[in-house]
Amino acid sequence: MPTSRQEVEALGWDQPDVILFTGDAYVDHPSFGVAVIGRVLEADGFRVAIVPQPNWRDDLRDFKKLGVPRLFFGISGGCMDSMVNHYTANKRLRSDDAYTAGNVSGFRPDYAVTVYSRILKNLFPDVPVIIGGIEASLRRLTHYDYWQDRLKPSILVESNADLLVYGMGEHIILTVARVLQNGKRIYELTDIPQTAFVARDFSSPKMSGQDLMLHSYEECVKSKRKFAENFCRIELESNKLHPIRLIEPVDGKYVIVNPPEYRMDEKDIDLAFDLPYTRLPHPRYKGKAISAFEMIKFSVNIHRGCFGGCSFCTISAHQGKFIASRSERSILNEVQRITQMPGFNGYLSDLGGPSANMFRMKGRNTGSCSKCSRYSCIYPKLCNNLDTNLTPILELYRKVRNMAGIKKVSIGSGIRYDLIMDAKGFLSREHARYFDELIQHHVSGRLKVAPEHCAQHVLQAMRKPDFKLFIKLKEEFEHSNRSKNLRQQLTPYFISGHPGCTKADMRHLSDTMQQMHFNRLEQVQDFTPTPMTLSSVMYYCGFDPYTGKKIYVARCKEEKMKQKKFLI
Repeated sequence: MPTSRQEVEALGWDQPDVILFTGDAYVDHPSFGVAVIGRVLEADGFRVAIVPQPNWRDDLRDFKKLGVPRLFFGISGGCMDSMVNHYTANKRLRSDDAYTAGNVSGFRPDYAVTVYSRILKNLFPDVPVIIGGIEASLRRLTHYDYWQDRLKPSILVESNADLLVYGMGEHIILTVARVLQNGKRIYELTDIPQTAFVARDFSSPKMSGQDLMLHSYEECVKSKRKFAENFCRIELESNKLHPIRLIEPVDGKYVIVNPPEYRMDEKDIDLAFDLPYTRLPHPRYKGKAISAFEMIKFSVNIHRGCFGGCSFCTISAHQGKFIASRSERSILNEVQRITQMPGFNGYLSDLGGPSANMFRMKGRNTGSCSKCSRYSCIYPKLCNNLDTNLTPILELYRKVRNMAGIKKVSIGSGIRYDLIMDAKGFLSREHARYFDELIQHHVSGRLKVAPEHCAQHVLQAMRKPDFKLFIKLKEEFEHSNRSKNLRQQLTPYFISGHPGCTKADMRHLSDTMQQMHFNRLEQVQDFTPTPMTLSSVMYYCGFDPYTGKKIYVARCKEEKMKQKKFLI
């Protein structure tokens, strides 16, 4: 899609219908959100242009160069929250940016969505501005901002944007574009699912059931208890199959968050992945490498969503708890396209998703799911209603690895081992067969798993399973490798500095790893509080929002560094 005035004119357009701004370099690939949004709109007949990484420091020519769109400006901070992209867990400025050509930093501002939106509203006050992507999605209501160490109101308030689309928004943005195309004004869009906006009152039609009035932003600033209560209410609704509308007062107005219309089905998700992406960076980058693209260019995403419910993870808050899987046809067609790409040597780096082995998993009885509000289908124990049938994913693995041009298919995104085993061993023969096939065919030297810690009270704060499962997994992994004469490694991921974790806990973890012969750990992450997670609420409040029980928090930079050093 065009990124410059010359490209727009070459297409014979007098004016784009939609102009999208993004904090990332433009890569025309289904793993990059702005490409998906652009292609979905384009497929419906809209003229879409993209402005990647506009310069916000100069005379703002990048914001003016394509003129005014006929319908709206769309803004995304990129595939990552711009603050996570910019800073380490100790708030040190990063020297690189994997989503920028040449891997160099400095091509996006802090709080990119807010900066871009304010500029556009100042330059073109009468043109609708719609924000989306993970940065906007997870900041849609009052949230703790780690980098300023304070509560911030909804990003709608600070950005002056007209509308926010949260979650995976390609279906919703298409609805918005069609409604605006048909003559409605942006301020009239009060009942579109999966959107949020600021209103002077909340008299717009209810979507379903009763509205839920949250504590105001001002009340949350004064009371950590009220902020914690808000989080519990928001998380409870987000876990439901049929959530209700949320209303949060702020500065005499109201942030209104409409519930999702429905959960994406196979047809919906296929639509986004089957579009004619070039699967390449835009030619404007003239061969400069984009690290994030290099990492995923020969990989395939097979589903969205995660029902794991980990305290520190934003996946369920953004993509949802319920799994939306692609059709086998769509996946195989994408693999076929990859085999034709320049430089492909037969090795598929990933065939997975947020948790690779959740493909096609759902509740056996959807009626039971509609009454459920559990934050996890796995923790603290596996839901009896969850269908953990692995036959569909095993069949998919076999078909992909037998395709012409495929030498090896790795599952690089990692698996949830608590879906296939408990402390006693595998849940069934089918689960054992999955693990056996995974080890034999789909490990590229290392199998990535995420026990995160070994101390039980820390694991409880993280909503992660008992460490005994990891011990059992290691035994099965080593046994399987010996029986197949393989020399593969198990790569565990750990988090230091998480709420509840002390230096003594990290020392215990270090000792445990040495006893298990993990002498050098490569995957240790210092905890970073990110908006809309339970962990960030515990970090800010100093207590568990559900129980009110106090929890230890490592706040100072020195202690966070000391905790991490136990494992590196």
